[in-house]
Amino acid sequence: MGDQELSERVRLQRQQLPALYAVLDPDHVPERLALSLEDPSDLDDVRGADRAELLADAELVDLMVTATRLGDVVADSYASLLPELGMRRLVSMLRTACQEGLDAVDDAPEELRRFIEAMEATPDWVDVDQVREGARWERIDAALLTPFVIRGAFLATFLNAYAALPMALTGTLTGETSARRVKETASFFGATVLPGGTDRHGPGFEAAAMVRLMHSAVRVHAVRSGKWNHKTHGLPIPQVDQMPAGLINSFLISVKAVRQGRDTFDERERAMIELARYRCFLLGLPPELLPLDPHGVIRVFKARAATLRSAFDDETCGALVRSTLAARLHPDAGPWGRVAERFERSFATITFVRAFLQGDFDRAARMGVRVSRADQWRAVPMLPYLLGRVLLVRRLSRVPGLERLVDRYVVALLQRRLRGYGHPEYTARVG
Repeated sequence: MGDQELSERVRLQRQQLPALYAVLDPDHVPERLALSLEDPSDLDDVRGADRAELLADAELVDLMVTATRLGDVVADSYASLLPELGMRRLVSMLRTACQEGLDAVDDAPEELRRFIEAMEATPDWVDVDQVREGARWERIDAALLTPFVIRGAFLATFLNAYAALPMALTGTLTGETSARRVKETASFFGATVLPGGTDRHGPGFEAAAMVRLMHSAVRVHAVRSGKWNHKTHGLPIPQVDQMPAGLINSFLISVKAVRQGRDTFDERERAMIELARYRCFLLGLPPELLPLDPHGVIRVFKARAATLRSAFDDETCGALVRSTLAARLHPDAGPWGRVAERFERSFATITFVRAFLQGDFDRAARMGVRVSRADQWRAVPMLPYLLGRVLLVRRLSRVPGLERLVDRYVVALLQRRLRGYGHPEYTARVG
């Protein structure tokens, strides 16, 4: 699919689902888009970033603008049945279709069939063997590292009011639901890296479908809520806003490769990139947002920040950040679990400030993220401990004769983590 085809796909949205997209002008430039150097953008706080060079790339900017207007018609059409069937029924039918097939769903609506068939239409560029190999490597991080950084990564999605507002409108990211959303995010990524996770009837395929339904339900609710200003915010949860979460690991891999002076990925990295690209396809992202080389991945990541107007609203962003920081992820874990969670929260908070706020602790404090001496004391020993374990397991995974034994250990640990996260609902309050 080329840029022209992607633009045409945006225009067709109004014909395919007028009930949702008729109010959206495919030519309108919403306020959220920062397309000139005078406009403040999310890239402004990134040291060493050349925003002028990115904005001078007309093709790249056009891609960001187009992806800001692109939704998910097949999932949105299914979510539009919410008033008629209710969220519980939509979730039940979707789970059955993922686990047992469409024929197992009684009176399956056509919207569900189109949704599942779109996910089943695996692109020609997907190398299944590489996807599986990428999952083998990525599940090491999912088992050993993700539980300690997922809270911080989740906080990063609330740094911009334009991007955070759709979820804020549902009221689902306050109180106990914040913990549920963090665990659901970890469950999604964990499910996709289990053996066979992204296979047609695998848990990762189902998790991707559930995430798409949740996003579409929020999108439909936002448009119908009467609180959504299309001229200001454009389309709720556009594909360009889903790209960072889908490619965060690819971005980190790419940064490492470029720092080492490489223009290509090594064998292990390439497999992990392939997994991320296929996972993004399952989530509905177009291939134009999924580059194959390190520089390309970094450019789309930075271009999204360069074209997103900077905005931090304490009522929206600050409240979401504070509720996520305060959330208890394992309330029934007992005394030892509470101690472990304090260490996790401290490590995730400091990781968030260093990775997403360029280490600016004053800026973090203004957002309601305060790092205490106790946080620093707890986080310091965790970094060598966590990274040391990951590096050791990666090294052992390369030893002939040990790789299967190590993988069984990682899978067992990951499955235990997933059980600890609980049964993910992937729903939002959209009534």
